[in-house]
Amino acid sequence: MTAFAPTLQGFFTERLAGQRDSSPNTIAGYRDTFRLLLGFVVERTGTQPCQLDIGDLDAPRIAAFLEHLEADRHNSARTRNMRLAAIHSLFAYAALHHPEHAGSIQRVLAIPTKRSDKTLVTYLTEPEADAVLAGRDTTTWTGRRDYAMLILAIQTGLRISELARLTTGDITLGTGANVHTIGKGRKQRRTPLVPHTIQALRSWLVERGETPGDPLFPTSTGRALSRDAIEHRVALYVVRASQSCPSIRTKHVTTHTLRHTAAMRLLLAGVDITVIALWLGHEQVSTTSIYVHADMTQKERAIARVTPPSTKPGRYRPPDTLLAFLEAL
Repeated sequence: MTAFAPTLQGFFTERLAGQRDSSPNTIAGYRDTFRLLLGFVVERTGTQPCQLDIGDLDAPRIAAFLEHLEADRHNSARTRNMRLAAIHSLFAYAALHHPEHAGSIQRVLAIPTKRSDKTLVTYLTEPEADAVLAGRDTTTWTGRRDYAMLILAIQTGLRISELARLTTGDITLGTGANVHTIGKGRKQRRTPLVPHTIQALRSWLVERGETPGDPLFPTSTGRALSRDAIEHRVALYVVRASQSCPSIRTKHVTTHTLRHTAAMRLLLAGVDITVIALWLGHEQVSTTSIYVHADMTQKERAIARVTPPSTKPGRYRPPDTLLAFLEAL
């Protein structure tokens, strides 16, 4: 066995699980990256993964893999950068244990991330959110479960992973009603609940039962809903909502869209951006600034406060031929 296999194994067991105590989602994301990378290398070299050396994964091969992600798998630049971040993390670990490959490792670490377009966030307006909630079937157990789940997601802005991990013990419906979650980076937070959400959750818990530790939103077999199952349920209600609310047909709505909806509701209500960052569990306030860019009402109010300039528009005329050349580029 060459140096790469034990290095990769040590990276997962020693670095991620032991030193960083990384979350299952992080470990799964890194695992998928190296499955793809090893499959790519095996297909092009015919060398089995356990026989690969660190030098076999040099900068040109890693660059070819990144190009393969975009050209053949049609991944976005953001996904490409996420895969590269995992590779960089592995090679930074390898640098400490294999100085004999320092040159090759440094060239891989020097591969830059790729800039990508930042699109405006998609969120639901009040009529669209109401249409999604109205699609539930209160005559069925799953319909009542889904209604409680959707109204909680729209009001609190929980991530899909946080929704899937909720237990009955995470809900407090008495004085200071809130939902307790553990988000990214193992950050704990408590998000307040409004009366309408409290009423929906109270009704659901009476039917669900409040055995501590049980999933808050289970399947018919009692297990917690998976992320895929939650997305499937959201997609179902979006299709139903599109029949009565045509504007929703133009939007790609996922569970994360409900998170954006919660943030935009707070912003439009005049809540400070730093409070919204705490509400959503963002590490940096700059992450939350995407909602400011998506809010046209604030931009319109800013324009209304600006006094138009009194100068007349003119045309720039370069005083030099070289400047004229540059201006024409």
